[in-house]
Amino acid sequence: MKVFLSCSLFFFLCNCTQRVLSGTLSKVSSNHASLPPRGWNSYDSFCWTISEEEFLQNAEQVSQRLRSYGYEYVVVDYLWYRRKVKGAYVDSLGFDVIDEWGRMIPDPERWPSSKGGRGFTEVAKKVHDMGLKFGIHVMRGISTQAVNANTPILDTTTGAAYVDSGRNWSAKDIGIKERACAWMQNGFMSVNTNLGAGKAFLRSLYTQYAEWGVDFVKHDCVFGDDFDVDEISFVSEVLKELNRPILYSLSPGTSATPALAKKVNGLVNMYRITGDDWDTWGDVTSHFNVARDFSTSNMIGAEGLLGKSWPDLDMLPLGWLTDPGSNNGPHRRCNLNLNEQRTQMTLWAMAKSPLMFGGDARKLDDTTYNLITNPTILEINSFSANNAEFPYVTSSKVQKSRSQIPTHQSEAFASTDETNTQFLGLTSCKDYKARGWSREIIDQDLQQICWKESGNQSTFCLYQRKPLFASDEEVSIKQKYGGKLHLLPNDEVEFCLDASPRRRLTSREVRRGSFSPCQLDANQMWELSLDGTLINSYSGLCATVSTDEANLVSLGVRSWIATGRTGEIYVAFFNMDSSSTVISAEIADLAKALPPIFLHGSTCKCREVWSGKDLGIIRGSFSMLVAGHGCALLVLNCY
Repeated sequence: MKVFLSCSLFFFLCNCTQRVLSGTLSKVSSNHASLPPRGWNSYDSFCWTISEEEFLQNAEQVSQRLRSYGYEYVVVDYLWYRRKVKGAYVDSLGFDVIDEWGRMIPDPERWPSSKGGRGFTEVAKKVHDMGLKFGIHVMRGISTQAVNANTPILDTTTGAAYVDSGRNWSAKDIGIKERACAWMQNGFMSVNTNLGAGKAFLRSLYTQYAEWGVDFVKHDCVFGDDFDVDEISFVSEVLKELNRPILYSLSPGTSATPALAKKVNGLVNMYRITGDDWDTWGDVTSHFNVARDFSTSNMIGAEGLLGKSWPDLDMLPLGWLTDPGSNNGPHRRCNLNLNEQRTQMTLWAMAKSPLMFGGDARKLDDTTYNLITNPTILEINSFSANNAEFPYVTSSKVQKSRSQIPTHQSEAFASTDETNTQFLGLTSCKDYKARGWSREIIDQDLQQICWKESGNQSTFCLYQRKPLFASDEEVSIKQKYGGKLHLLPNDEVEFCLDASPRRRLTSREVRRGSFSPCQLDANQMWELSLDGTLINSYSGLCATVSTDEANLVSLGVRSWIATGRTGEIYVAFFNMDSSSTVISAEIADLAKALPPIFLHGSTCKCREVWSGKDLGIIRGSFSMLVAGHGCALLVLNCY
């Protein structure tokens, strides 16, 4: 029997399921991140400009309308310490509010309750009184403003300035200027965690957050291209020592790989595995491959800080939003249509990503509300198991020829021929896939660093050049980068390969580095090792080249599978094309992706979630007519 259904009809909500789900969530909340975290974040609707009044208004709405569905965190995203005045923007310098110890404190004009050195204490208390948990966004290391002011460092054990080896230490002693955050060069830089003073500074930050009553920290510019395992490791150590549990989240996730995540998943509770997700279809489709890779690597719900850790597909840009990098608050509706929004929610649920709603909660419309509180979606997100991409599906729609498939690559990053496209990425240097680089001599003065595929044929080459030091350059800089290389796309330009993008990127953009004017920046310094790895001085990651046709297309069909707490099987069909497509699967093929206990026969009772339709009994195979960019979410009970 085959069943056909259009996946764009109406919502089905069950109040009794919601009550059971919220009750179950409360029982397990005492375990640290035992379920994918859920909440609200200010970035998608306010960028960096949110005020205390606006934040608390949103928190009140989350408490009243979403808390019973497990949305428990409300998070102030970045630059809460920046003064909202003329000339201030994302990467401006000199507009931040810092205390005498060089630590960021809330802008008192936007956050009036912080005056008198109270920080976020009053805001956190009000959030807690609403039955919610309070979170903040923080950047890597120390601010450039603190380094320029050369502020002293607080020793939390004495309450006075940090002293070691008979001297006082200050911000300039610990800041590593050549490791500035690549996409916020004027904002923040790494600290030297090999120094006691560097550790003392980081400890003073997170001790203060705990004193304020913070429950969630989103730590930015430390993962993916901006990897800083030393800072992540020490912050994790400090959080374990504090007298209150703080959930630890990493961001962003550009070029994140499972191999990289395995270095830190035990230290954190969630970590971004994509660039910024915004409300475009290209951003939605870009999450399918990375979600598959982390599922295949068994990273969903793996060991984490004092509990579990979760790959994070980023916030949900639904409802009433602002624009990326804007100085304005919410002013427009989500650009995704309803089918696309359902696709996003279904993938996030099936991949068990944290669910962080990003729209203005004060203008939460019924459609968005029903979408983010759908009881089956939330049940899958919290309690499903065996979550994985399900490759055993077929489509009746004829795919377009390759010449018709659009690509979204940047010429600066990709090399294309008639059969494939190669992407330059970053991975752990322990990954065997990173060993493929070698030096080729063109003439006496010109050499290339080339990637070789099997067969020993060079498929991707960059020109090497030693960094050009000025005659008056500091000796320490020359010593530090001696033997390191700049890599250029050809021998006629002055643009060097960056390991980390110099701006925040959206998920649909090529997230594999960039070329920019050559400088003595650590993220532009590379070293070719004897084992064939090409190591970046900024992140310690190694370059690799991959051929991945899936990166080129957003067309076709995808599917995911998972199992429920009472033996049900969830199957999601995704139509990546713009026109309706029939997607089919065989019941017998479900056994190829699931443990034997979940499939007892070739007959199943079936219902579709987004339409609320009971499809009755199906045997042998099942098919769905799925709208363009839409999805079908099936719940099967087989016997």
